[in-house]
Amino acid sequence: MKKILLIAAALAIFYYLNREPSEIRYAPDATRDVPVAATSPATDDPIAAAYESRASAAPVSGRGHVTRVLGDDSLGDRHQRFILELDSGQTILIAHNIDLAPRIEALREGDVVEFSGEYAWNDKGGIVHWTHHDPQGQHPGGWLRHEGRTYE
Repeated sequence: MKKILLIAAALAIFYYLNREPSEIRYAPDATRDVPVAATSPATDDPIAAAYESRASAAPVSGRGHVTRVLGDDSLGDRHQRFILELDSGQTILIAHNIDLAPRIEALREGDVVEFSGEYAWNDKGGIVHWTHHDPQGQHPGGWLRHEGRTYE
């Protein structure tokens, strides 16, 4: 009986780690210890509108100041993670796939980062991922820009 349970657990872990990337995959692990966002956005701000409507897979772009550099998410595809505060006061998590695009090596709190990617709602302010090219061509190519260099 224990062997069956171990095999079932191993299969479940294998399935989880080998499924296609999606916004749902990043939400639980990528947002732990992330501060809750300010919630006074202007309605003409696409990111604020995506947050208010609990959107997922919404294409967004913008810029913000790094308020926190987090450790990499190494569950499945590796992601560089950091929190940006937008001009509206809303915070978002950037989850940048460093298996498909270069890491921003010299990233520090206070730095300005521009971004283009896909927004996925969570109660902490949201996640922006797909900040890189899509090798399968199913998502528009995203990017990050830091100190004049573009990471895609």
